[in-house]
Amino acid sequence: MGAASLHIFLVDDDDLIRKSLAFTLAQAGYRVSGFASAENALAQFDREPPDMVLLDIGLPGMDGLDALRAIRRQATVPVIFVTARRRELEQVLGLELGADDYITKPFDPDVLLARIKAVLRRSMQTEPTRAPDALLTVGDICIDLPSHTVSVAGISTDLSPREFELLVALAREQGHVLGVDELLHRVWGPDYLGEPQIVYVHVRRLREKLETDPNRPKRLLTVRGVGYKLVDATSATLGHP
Repeated sequence: MGAASLHIFLVDDDDLIRKSLAFTLAQAGYRVSGFASAENALAQFDREPPDMVLLDIGLPGMDGLDALRAIRRQATVPVIFVTARRRELEQVLGLELGADDYITKPFDPDVLLARIKAVLRRSMQTEPTRAPDALLTVGDICIDLPSHTVSVAGISTDLSPREFELLVALAREQGHVLGVDELLHRVWGPDYLGEPQIVYVHVRRLREKLETDPNRPKRLLTVRGVGYKLVDATSATLGHP
C-alpha cells in the first residue's frame, strides 16, 4: 500500500504547526485531515477512518492522553504522540497507554516521516503462524504470537503492543543477554538509538506484569553494564542454576 492511499489524522491546536505538518505530509503523498481539537477528530472517526493519527498531547479541552483512550475504545489505528514538553514525555512513557510511537517538538520533518513509515510498516505486518513460531515459551511464560496474548503461570496478562514486542524479542533469545541498543534496534528501530530511557521504562512495566515482586525479578533479569535477559524462573524455583 503506497503513501498516496493512506489517510492521516493530524490533531494539533497550533494552526501554524498543523498547516506546516499537513503540507509536509501531503508532499510525501499522504492524504491529511487536520483538526484543532481531539473532539473534532473523534467525531470524524466513523465517517472517514484514518490509517494513522498524529496526536498532540497539550490540546485544549480533551487532551491527547484522554483522546488516545477514546481512540483505543473504538479502533486499533496506530497513533504517534507529538509532545513539546519533557513533563509530557515522561507522562507518556510512564502511562504506556498504547501509543505506537512519540516524537518531541521541534523535530526534523524527515525524522517524522521515517517514524510514520516505520509505524505503518509494523501495523501492516502480520505475525507468521507457522507451527514452530506460533508459540514461544520461557518457563511459565507463554506467548501466543498469532493472537498477541501472554500468560504467566497460566494467568493471562495484558501487554501494550510495544511491551509485547519487547517480550518477544527477549523470548526469542531466552537465556542470552540483549543490550539496550540491540533492543532499541529490534523493537523500536535504528532511529531510537541513543534513547535508552525508553527501554528502561518498558522493562519496568514488563516486570510489573511478569514478576511476583518486580523489585526482585526472577524472569526478566538485569545484567549490569550489559543489558537484559529473559530466563526460565521455574528452573530456579526447582533449585537448578
